[in-house]
Amino acid sequence: MDISVVIPTYNRFETLKRALTSIYSQSYMPKEVIIVDDGSTDNTSEIQTFFSQIQYFYQENSGVSSARNLGIQNATCEWIAFLDSDDTWHEDKLKEQVAFHQQNPTIQMSYTDELWIRDGRIINVPKKFSKYGGEIFEHCLSHCIIAPSATLIHRNLLDKIGLFDEALEVCEDYDLWLRVSCEHSIGLVDKKLITKYGGDTDQLSMKYWGMDRFRVIALEKLLENGKNEKKSSVILTTLLRKYALLLQGAKKHNKVVEIEMYSQKISYYQALFNNIFRKTLKYC
Repeated sequence: MDISVVIPTYNRFETLKRALTSIYSQSYMPKEVIIVDDGSTDNTSEIQTFFSQIQYFYQENSGVSSARNLGIQNATCEWIAFLDSDDTWHEDKLKEQVAFHQQNPTIQMSYTDELWIRDGRIINVPKKFSKYGGEIFEHCLSHCIIAPSATLIHRNLLDKIGLFDEALEVCEDYDLWLRVSCEHSIGLVDKKLITKYGGDTDQLSMKYWGMDRFRVIALEKLLENGKNEKKSSVILTTLLRKYALLLQGAKKHNKVVEIEMYSQKISYYQALFNNIFRKTLKYC
């Protein structure tokens, strides 16, 4: 299996060196490594001096989805692995996933478990991020349980599902994995084969408040896709729950515009849910 590795990065020269070192320490080596520099203003371009074998692309700052998509478009291999520039892979990460796909040739995407380090200490991963394999769509609805750095995906699947949504500032990974898991099985290599380092202020999860504001966009996109009709009720249930939480937060902070918007969304999706429920009763 030939593998292209895609790393988006922005002003992370030191952690990018750490990430690349973990790639070139793999027991199963990828065929190519693509760095997409999303408009860095530090010395990120000098990374080519330390790792001359990489492919380096620079673009004006356009966001992580745009950077990943540019990497995908320039990849030449059938299989694509992602690595965020502040994460690292364990030595057998690719080896374990290659073995999984060789044993399960019909599955076109897999991911691994992960180790979390914050402020130099290993921390327990919250239960809501528990990992599952197979038909995992419902497990993916509440939060993003799949780290991009843990994934290996076939290009054919990306051609079918589509790339990362460049309109989403965050939760772009949540959006893509939902689109995949809604129609396809996802394999799990149940070993901690990546390390995620938390706590840095430049991480998107630290930069944006109210991540559900972006998750509901991904859920609404699924509803608009006619292929997902069988999963409409569970999508609607999740949407209603998330909008209820957003409404609660808007009321707490007296955000008049958001209160009105979230109230309207709840009314609209509740009516849709009731309509599906009535149809279900009719045909029982």
